[in-house]
Amino acid sequence: MRIETDKIYCGDSLQVLQTLPENAVDCCVTSPPYYALRDYGADGQIGREATPEEYVSRITAVFHEVKRVLTPEGTCWLNIADTYCGTGSKAGHQDPKYPKGRNGQQVAVNHRAPGCKPKDLIGIPWLVALALRGDGWYLRSSIIWYKTNPMPESCKDRPARCYEYVFLLTKTKKYYYDWQAVAEPIAPATAERLKSGVGKGNKYAVTVPGQNQPQKINRPREKGAYADEMISPVRSRRNVWQINNVAYHGGHFAAYPPKLAETCILAG
Repeated sequence: MRIETDKIYCGDSLQVLQTLPENAVDCCVTSPPYYALRDYGADGQIGREATPEEYVSRITAVFHEVKRVLTPEGTCWLNIADTYCGTGSKAGHQDPKYPKGRNGQQVAVNHRAPGCKPKDLIGIPWLVALALRGDGWYLRSSIIWYKTNPMPESCKDRPARCYEYVFLLTKTKKYYYDWQAVAEPIAPATAERLKSGVGKGNKYAVTVPGQNQPQKINRPREKGAYADEMISPVRSRRNVWQINNVAYHGGHFAAYPPKLAETCILAG
């Protein structure tokens, strides 16, 4: 059973998912609110839980429904970032111009996380990923979304952050993944090296690994195909994606760049 396309469903994500039929969606690309970073001013919002465990539990419940709705060959792409453990001494920052917050510009309460010391990196992305794997998902890839224009940080005792995680999750071990749609061109140096030729023992004969090769003669080779060699001008996309943030002046404070979602959709 398929659901209506080109339609926006507004509401609580868990409740809306529960109204959708199973095996109805081919691809899910999403980025839930990060833990203890923003207050969007909504009752019961995800990201304002008292502990990381409660946050992970709520995320797992939502994605349990995503898995039900996803087709067997479907893919799910989850963008999520980490959070530092706070001291618990701050009630949260407010922009004095917008005391009630605007588009999530009010920073969430400075949480203490049980089991973590103040200033510890909590490890939220992997807590979520492992919980989802335990709930039946196949954890197929951890992708680094690298940004050359990240949000500035004033920290002086650690490196500033410039990446987030994107996890590729699947419902089954065999699924749709179009590697060619997101393939990358091979490096220029690799292309030049492949043009120079290939060494073969016994003149042009294909040699057996381990045998002596007293004579090697280079022969020209073009990118594409050559006899027993198959050379491609592209390679499988690697798991570090350099995609910069883009300015967005709409009604969502933490919108991710369209290129990130586009890449996930093309592949899945």
